[in-house]
Amino acid sequence: MTNPEDSEPKIIVDDDWKTQVQAEKAALKEQEALNQGEESDDDTGKVEASKAETSVTDDAGSDEGKRPQEFPPASFSMLITTLSAQAMTALGFFPDPSGTMEPNRSMAKHFIDTLGVLEEKTAGNLDEEESSMLQETLHQLRMAYMNPPQD
Repeated sequence: MTNPEDSEPKIIVDDDWKTQVQAEKAALKEQEALNQGEESDDDTGKVEASKAETSVTDDAGSDEGKRPQEFPPASFSMLITTLSAQAMTALGFFPDPSGTMEPNRSMAKHFIDTLGVLEEKTAGNLDEEESSMLQETLHQLRMAYMNPPQD
């Protein structure tokens, strides 16, 4: 007969992520303290924008001597831009991370289709600028897919 305690799942806690989160919180507090020292009536918008930026550290855990990488604030237009850049890279317009410009049409189709799903699922929920950007980007990517760059 089996012991019921043996059949219960054991919970294993990984403490590495806790250390990384604590380091990120400390860096954020330090950045906020610096921003409060710079804040004035004219710069309020700039300070708010800098607070919205996100920094990411590598998985090594140690931030000593390293400057965190700054990213623009997350937005719908940034999502469109990111997916379209991936599609253009897959079409061979830009070099991939390895430096090659070898087209991968199936990957390009995947990114273009993903943007198409995004257009379909967000219909009626976007402002005019976002909707226009998405439609124009999709049109350009679809045309590029039909007429890939020539060597």
